[in-house]
Amino acid sequence: MYEHLETAKSPENLKRIVIDPVTRVEGHGKVTLLLDAQNHVQQARLHIVEFRGFERFIQGRPYWELPVLVQRLCGICPVSHHLAAAKAIDQLVGIDPENLPPTADKLRRLMHFGQVLQSHALHFFHLASPDLLFGFDSDVAKRNIIAVLQEHTEIGLQGVKLRKFGQEVIKMVSGKRIHGTSAIAGGVNKSLTKEERDYLLADIEQMITWSEESVALIARVHCSNKPYHDEFATIKSSYMGLVGKDGSLELYHGALRAKNEHGATIFDQVDYCHYNDYIHEEVRSWSYMKFPYFLSEGKQNGWYRVGPLARINVCDYISTPKAEAARQHLMTMTDEKMLHSTLAYHWARLIEILHCAEAIKDLLHDPDIMGSELVATGEKRRSGIGVIEAPRGTLFHHYEVDENDIVTKANLIVSTTSNNQAMNESVRQVAATYLDGLEITEPLLNHLEVAIRAYDPCLSCATHALGKMPMEVELVNPQGQVIGQVFKSSQGAIEKTL
Repeated sequence: MYEHLETAKSPENLKRIVIDPVTRVEGHGKVTLLLDAQNHVQQARLHIVEFRGFERFIQGRPYWELPVLVQRLCGICPVSHHLAAAKAIDQLVGIDPENLPPTADKLRRLMHFGQVLQSHALHFFHLASPDLLFGFDSDVAKRNIIAVLQEHTEIGLQGVKLRKFGQEVIKMVSGKRIHGTSAIAGGVNKSLTKEERDYLLADIEQMITWSEESVALIARVHCSNKPYHDEFATIKSSYMGLVGKDGSLELYHGALRAKNEHGATIFDQVDYCHYNDYIHEEVRSWSYMKFPYFLSEGKQNGWYRVGPLARINVCDYISTPKAEAARQHLMTMTDEKMLHSTLAYHWARLIEILHCAEAIKDLLHDPDIMGSELVATGEKRRSGIGVIEAPRGTLFHHYEVDENDIVTKANLIVSTTSNNQAMNESVRQVAATYLDGLEITEPLLNHLEVAIRAYDPCLSCATHALGKMPMEVELVNPQGQVIGQVFKSSQGAIEKTL
């Protein structure tokens, strides 16, 4: 809620404003706007301004430590890093994904589906739903999960319980809801007991029902003002994701497929071990987060999007029936081959929750998850690459080791990094549409956050940075001088400096 709102004229006729919300993004970022003499926005940038250098931290460590070490990149998506690292070190011991024991493969998939389910539920219900249920301009005091629970009790409780179920899946497989350990080089360290399986089976039908209801909810919200939701923060871009050999949506293991904004294929069925032949990264001076791009398209035009919307756009179908029906409905929302609405990320995200719930049910009825063959071995290699579809998009872990099994090189391309340029483009679109020529207010500032939030960014993962959760908006004149700043700290103090 507002603590206070002040306006005062400086000698340069600038206003001083103090506003008090706390932004709902994971990590530390700021937005700068470049204004001309008429206050028209000429430039808008999302800056990620903290750096931790995790890729350097793991150099010099033995490779078998990596699935545990890399989880500490994030408390929101540790399972994604755990499994991507495990897939990489599988290769270091000579095991390709198709040669993993069936029990190990299915248990990893089960844990991954639990991770995607809980992460998507957390983001949508706790962080994004207040904007969608109450409005972008609603009272800032209502934009939180507590208000959702008070005014939309059933929706809020379903979101909380969906997340809890996903965490319980992770716990049954890895021993803990957060930072558990399951995957090891060449397999897993335990199978599921009958009691653990039955514990999860007791609630799975309810989870599927609630997942269906969440998809129906976002469809109603989006279609309640479809032209607005279709256009807000929307940009046309290329997309990338993993698909199966038959083109199906694949969250755990598949080949890389990319399509351009018109739906034409850029590349398809690419072995992700050759990712560096297709994807390069650019460094820019004003952000610690890198800017990946498709090499064939060049730095200027090669940027792309990943995550739920991208996966829905590049796949041919989803293997579970209820989610596939929901995907087909979503794709009717556009007359084009590709769905570009940025707010449709939320819709795609909830379809994936439904897919994960259905997939978890199928795996819980598979006897292999209680099998005894847990680990395979092969001939050692010096390089390993693991790629997985994390909740936020395609995640790359690439390691090289020496003759003593010590990591000598590590490269991570995190999902949010791939969305870096796209988030900047969406921020620019919102700034031009809703802030151009106007004085910044808290509701307008929230429009910028809504645009960023649609991508579910994990900025700490993307820069391997550790920090608070503030956001800054700077006003910059055509000469590049900062003429005003709105600073939103994690303690709630928001102040504009001149």
